[in-house]
This record gives sequence, structure tokens and C-alpha cells, in this order.
Amino acid sequence: MNYFFPDIYQKSIYSINYDKLKERGIKCLLFDLDNTCIPYTDSEPTPKLKELFYNLEEKEFKVIIFSNSPRKRLEPFKKALAVDCCAKAGKPRKSKFLKILKIYNYDLSEVAIIGDQLVTDIYGGNKVGITTILVNPMSDIDMPFTKIYRYIEKKKIAKMTKQKIFKVGRYYD
Repeated sequence: MNYFFPDIYQKSIYSINYDKLKERGIKCLLFDLDNTCIPYTDSEPTPKLKELFYNLEEKEFKVIIFSNSPRKRLEPFKKALAVDCCAKAGKPRKSKFLKILKIYNYDLSEVAIIGDQLVTDIYGGNKVGITTILVNPMSDIDMPFTKIYRYIEKKKIAKMTKQKIFKVGRYYD
């Protein structure tokens, strides 16, 4: 198994077919925050993000911001979006993924991680065995340590492209 290969690849969180996820039995959506939901430089959610999260709650998804960022970074989003958060998630390590499954009583088949990084979001989700959804980063500006992950990610994408199993911009669900 290629732990860096996402189950689903879409342009952004706004192009994901959430109805299809519901049909597959997904009940809980773990959203990475920075460069997945908002650019890393933003400090509050956009109206568009608020609307998306509201609509997902209406569809009876449990929405959780699942980020390696500290609680202080996530608090404004937790309040404004009225969702739960998991700060310092330690992705790609399994422990917080498994903790979320236990706390909220979900099976592996009922949870999806949505993120912009192969090395943290996709690798971590695949190691645990949940559905993984890769989206393009919203910005080229990353936290300093994320640049290391982007370097590794670039090599993984090049390898998967050479194997003809993945190509940036060729979306699928």
C-alpha cells in the first residue's frame, strides 16, 4: 500500500462531493486548518467557510478541526464556526486520530481526514485506515517547518506521477 496516495483528490474543500461521502458512510470530517480551510496567514474564517461548515452540520456530519497548530491558533475558529477542535494533533502520528475515534465513538469507516499535505494529513490518515482526501493548498505561504514536509511531498508526488498513479490537477473521487 502507498501510504501517501489519497483516496480522494479534489481542487479544494468546496469541490468535494459531501453527499457522496455520506453515501459511503462517512459521518465525521476531520479538517486540517492551515492552507486547507484558510490560508496560513488568515486569523479568522471567511463567510464561505462558515457557510460550508454550517451546511455540513445540516447534513449531520460531525465536523472537527484537526490541526498540528496550538490551541491558541484554533480558538477563534472553534468559536466562529461552532465546531470541535483537536489542537497539536501530531499528524502523521496515529495517537490523536485514534483518540478522536474513541471519544466520538466512530469506526474507521465513518471518518475522513481532509487536508493539503501528503506527509501529515494523508500519510497519517492512511496509517490509521480512515478515508483520506487531499486538496490543493490555498496558499504558497507555509509555516517554516511545513517547508520540510513540502520538500518530501514534492518527491512523493514525482514518484507517484512517474508510476502513473497520481498527477497534480487530475482530480478524482
